[in-house]
Amino acid sequence: MTTNLKEVKIGQTCTVVKLRGEGAVKRRIMDMGITKGVEVCVRKVAPLGDPIEVTVRGYELSIRKADAETVEVEV
Repeated sequence: MTTNLKEVKIGQTCTVVKLRGEGAVKRRIMDMGITKGVEVCVRKVAPLGDPIEVTVRGYELSIRKADAETVEVEV
């Protein structure tokens, strides 16, 4: 089942299928280590829902909801 990173529940691990962003946004997400085929684990969501804290390639990363929407994942 594919969805976007924003929809993944806390504690779930998913695999990145595709990045839908354009230009600089897509480049920044890739520079953070979120690339096709990598596993991402959702750790926490801030009280107001933004940002989302994830673990990627062994380190913790905070990503905005708007950016998380552009990351297509498979749970």
